[in-house]
Amino acid sequence: MLFNSLNFLIFFPLVVLVYYILPGRVKKFWLLAASYYFYMCWNARYALLILLSTVITYASGLLMEYAKGRDWAEGKRQSFKKLIVAASFALNLGILFYFKYINFALKLVSEAFAHMHIQLSLPVFDVLLPVGISFYTFQALSYTMDVYRDEIYAEKNFFSYALFVSFFPQLVAGPIERSKNLLKQLAVPRRFDFDAAREGLLLMLWGFFLKIVLADRIAIFVDAVYGDYNAYAGWYLVVATMLFAVQIYCDFSGYSTIATGAAKILQVDLMENFDAPYLSASVADFWRRWHISLTSWFKDYLYIPLGGSRKGKFRKYLNKMLVFLVSGLWHGPKISMVVWGGLNGFYQVAGEVLMPVRDQAVRLLHLNRKSLGHKLAHVLGTFILVDFSWIFFRAQGFQEALQIIKSMFTVKNPWVLFDGSLYTCGLDDKNFRLMTICILILAFADFCKRKNIVIRKVIMEQDYWCRWLCYIFAVMAILIFGKYGPLYDAASFIYFQF
Repeated sequence: MLFNSLNFLIFFPLVVLVYYILPGRVKKFWLLAASYYFYMCWNARYALLILLSTVITYASGLLMEYAKGRDWAEGKRQSFKKLIVAASFALNLGILFYFKYINFALKLVSEAFAHMHIQLSLPVFDVLLPVGISFYTFQALSYTMDVYRDEIYAEKNFFSYALFVSFFPQLVAGPIERSKNLLKQLAVPRRFDFDAAREGLLLMLWGFFLKIVLADRIAIFVDAVYGDYNAYAGWYLVVATMLFAVQIYCDFSGYSTIATGAAKILQVDLMENFDAPYLSASVADFWRRWHISLTSWFKDYLYIPLGGSRKGKFRKYLNKMLVFLVSGLWHGPKISMVVWGGLNGFYQVAGEVLMPVRDQAVRLLHLNRKSLGHKLAHVLGTFILVDFSWIFFRAQGFQEALQIIKSMFTVKNPWVLFDGSLYTCGLDDKNFRLMTICILILAFADFCKRKNIVIRKVIMEQDYWCRWLCYIFAVMAILIFGKYGPLYDAASFIYFQF
């Protein structure tokens, strides 16, 4: 069930209405049933995978809690807990590997043997990737690690824990919540709060604007150019790549914002997943502000256990590269995804290694790092680096990405930027101009966010007539300019495939 579908616009108000009518002791059962129904709308059978992951990690928490209460030597207790953690990770990652990576792994094995002139006839498994499996698997595994580290107590109530794993607003594309935050909130029944509902609705409206008005409109242009990159060569691809950076931001941030707003109406606070990332002054800063829940997950549960920055610079750089290579693989079973992750890791390592050289250049050239021009140059440079890496993310494969890059650098047709040729790529001149205006609105909103100006709170502080004008204008803008309806296929969110 997509957020940008009529089904959800019926489903969600019904869930909220019944939730606030029901007595406190049964509210969580209603949310649990609604969450499983929400997921089963894609494929009912795959709800069993969520249940299996839930049972495994729930049992692992109880077993580790059991070990804490036993009169065992500390070494025996720690060994037992490590065994439980290893079993939980092996089982959950094994399920994830089968559904997401089995054919990719077999293909790599076959190609490796082919290079040695050995032909293998390996099977191809007919498996459908369950939507959101990477997200709920990582969320469940974070609970296992938190219990192991004694950061939380094991949840005794199975239904409360099952709701934590399957909570529908953030089930299929995050944010990847931590048990320390979400479990406690879901354990407390809530009464209706008008201010929370109003703030949540404003968040949802902004999310719908990002997805329906902006991301899906940009997608028409990007899909047309990348779908026929031989015909749309050179500067067509440059523009499409720049727009894809905005598309994926609006698409994923739009989902996260709708999810956060929906949870807010139920009086659950989800973690912020995006913080104006394209205003970052470095790639490292970008990754502190992009998909924050996943970046922090890898930091806490992979980078730090690998040693972090505690074992010297070489190990620090190696650990960073490993984390970003794994992050690329998490996003998809393709070499191009691994290259995308590795490229972002390389940017950060190179940035740190070259820092003394950059400091020396600043001193020799008498540059002012606090000046507006210097900051803008860093923001622009960061965007160019990140946007270049998106080519490997968007392309259908590594070879296609290389062909696109070659075309961008070898085909000289800058006139297409001025002669109206861009209006032949799926968007006419009116839609292209509307898209440009919406991108400027997004840039203004992100600038306000960086200045700690929360626009929705500014709106909520106005007189009632001003507030209602804003509400009506926002709804009308989405209805008039959004891409939906019988002549338009509601586009799935990009991150659903992960």
